[in-house]
Amino acid sequence: MTYTFSNKFTRVLWLVVYVFLFRFSPRPWHWWRSFLLRCFGARIDQGCHIYGAARIWAPWNLVCYSGACVADQAEIYNPVKVTLGEGAVISQGAFLCGASHDYADPAFPIVEAPITVGKRAWIAARAIVLMGVNVGEGSVIGAGSVVTNDVPPRTVCAGNPARVVKTIT
Repeated sequence: MTYTFSNKFTRVLWLVVYVFLFRFSPRPWHWWRSFLLRCFGARIDQGCHIYGAARIWAPWNLVCYSGACVADQAEIYNPVKVTLGEGAVISQGAFLCGASHDYADPAFPIVEAPITVGKRAWIAARAIVLMGVNVGEGSVIGAGSVVTNDVPPRTVCAGNPARVVKTIT
């Protein structure tokens, strides 16, 4: 995958907007940050809470359903679509990584796969969700966990790599 000039230019423009208008906006101004993200093509439903210190690489690849939350210092690296379901929570310092490199290829090309976080799922602080992962509805990813595979609905997963440790009834 190579990025077009247009993609690179738009990311630079987004970075300028992020630094000067998004990052230091007053904490309760979720509406303002949602507006700025929408200006760059994000789909942000009503009631979403995107905090000022959240980092979003490509707003045009972000979908947040009603009530989704992205906390301070959470990072969404999304060269492909990342979808946050209704009421999904991405806690402080969590990292959603939608791309990597093909280490088996000498050219080391970028590989990408979308991430979906289900309705009312919670990605706890400093957890990492890797490309291509679907986190099931109502699931909890424990703090500091590394999620490399899909997570079934209504489960608690923890560890590195994350494993199911409990089913939520």
